[in-house]
Amino acid sequence: MESDKIKGVVVITLPPPDNPSLGKSITAFTLTDDFPEPPRESVAVDQEVQQPNSNHLTLTSNLPIQAPSYQRSIPLSRELFAGTPRKLVVLLGIALVAIYLYSSNFPETLQELRSSEKNDEDRPTSLLFPLYFESELGATSDFQLKLGRTVGVNKDDLGATFNDVLGVPKPSKLISATLKSDSSAVFPVRGDIYPDGLYYTYIMVGEPPRPYFLDIDTGSDLTWVQCDAPCTSCGKGRNPLYKPKRENVVSFRDSLCMEVQRNYDGDQCVACHQCDYEVQYADQSSSLGVLVKDKFTLRFSNGSLTKLNAIFGCAYDQQGLLLNTLSRTDGILGLSRAKVSLPSQLASQGIINNVVGHCLTGDPAGGGYLFLGDDYVPQWGMAWVAMLDSPSIDFYQTKVVRIDYGSSSLNLDTWGSNRERVVFDSGSSYTYFTKEAYTQLVANLEELSVFGLIIQDSLDTICWKTESSFRSVKDVKQFFKPLTLQFGSRFWVVSTKLVIPPENYLLINKEGNVCLGILDGSQVHDGSTIILGDNALRGKLVVYDNVNQRIGWTSSDCHNPRRIKHRPLV
Repeated sequence: MESDKIKGVVVITLPPPDNPSLGKSITAFTLTDDFPEPPRESVAVDQEVQQPNSNHLTLTSNLPIQAPSYQRSIPLSRELFAGTPRKLVVLLGIALVAIYLYSSNFPETLQELRSSEKNDEDRPTSLLFPLYFESELGATSDFQLKLGRTVGVNKDDLGATFNDVLGVPKPSKLISATLKSDSSAVFPVRGDIYPDGLYYTYIMVGEPPRPYFLDIDTGSDLTWVQCDAPCTSCGKGRNPLYKPKRENVVSFRDSLCMEVQRNYDGDQCVACHQCDYEVQYADQSSSLGVLVKDKFTLRFSNGSLTKLNAIFGCAYDQQGLLLNTLSRTDGILGLSRAKVSLPSQLASQGIINNVVGHCLTGDPAGGGYLFLGDDYVPQWGMAWVAMLDSPSIDFYQTKVVRIDYGSSSLNLDTWGSNRERVVFDSGSSYTYFTKEAYTQLVANLEELSVFGLIIQDSLDTICWKTESSFRSVKDVKQFFKPLTLQFGSRFWVVSTKLVIPPENYLLINKEGNVCLGILDGSQVHDGSTIILGDNALRGKLVVYDNVNQRIGWTSSDCHNPRRIKHRPLV
């Protein structure tokens, strides 16, 4: 023997004693230290089978052999770079160059990545609120237009008292003044464009905390809740009236009181010892009240539940169309750029970064979410435009250079005029164009007659009908064209664009007609500003970045908010 090592094994299987006709089988195995590559096809091993009534062995090849269970695996790195170390060196070099170039061009992003975990406990966090859907559909549609402005209180009209609740004077008359903006926050959101005409969320107020449903409004400064002080004129509301205590009343010397009353030129009522306010809205609605301070219970994106003090309005006298929306809500959540807005108050306390965002779903059922803080702002994929700054107006506004209906341009009047301004207002149900742009849009829509759509005049807008009624915007949207707002530059390629598809600016009314959700804004605000309402902003995550003075948007289904900078929202 050349070696004592076993080279192979032969296994002989004999037939059972009671049936020798089955014959015997012989199986042979060869042992080796080499590991061949796995076979591409099944390999048969020969088997000896004794034919009945014969002593001759016949070989067959019908039993596949399996690879040994202890076969070794070759590491991927050896497979790729075996014998070729240059490949590894070149790959590492390319990776280092890519990292260097990325760090040079995006140092802020890398800094965020390095410090995100270290600062996770100390950094300002964010608030997230779903936007609720109102399922009770009324017989009529009450669309709203906010853009409210706080105005001064006439001291000559002070005289009524808060009875036994506060024991301080209560003004009983509104004063006319120019309009100002409303604001909204990021919470769960309900609502729709038609027939409800608003989106709202809820917030927990007081001690113990009680829920109040608030209309989200990026065009309003002040958050207010209907209150029993007592109430002179209040809507039905979703919840019992808020009842303040004497210690809740904010002094007229408070800095935020001065902010609220900054549009009032007269003398303040020193004897009142309180901060009265009036808010007038673009739809001629109004609210009158007094500032109070109480606990807001808020849940942050990191899961913590926090109680903090916030100043808001105790509203005891509401007038106009506002009373209709107050059948489904208890007040307004104001989140504009003003110092008195909720996000500005939270930012001044270092609780959040002053960023507001909302996402209104394009689904007919409505809903969405709203957030305060920057945890849900995407790092990529956002279209950004500069926010116009004004010391006297806290609107979220920017400038538009062009508006197209399909391929047709709509007139924006002359350069340098106020007619280039665009205001983002979540408190307005519909969108408002300037007189010139609206007139040209309606002229372009006259071509719809060739499709059998007949104009049906309506009180507020233009509608079309056919012999059969429409059940959904999907039945008719193919006859209309998208609206494109162009920002930043007249050159199409380098400009920033916001596209409003037909399904956003159209709606089906209760008669089954399709109606235009863009209205003539010549009698709204100053008559020379384009107002983008909820219908134009659906299907988009819209962000108002007050830190960097910019407004941004990106397409979204608005169903699942995702926390960007840190762990995902659970």
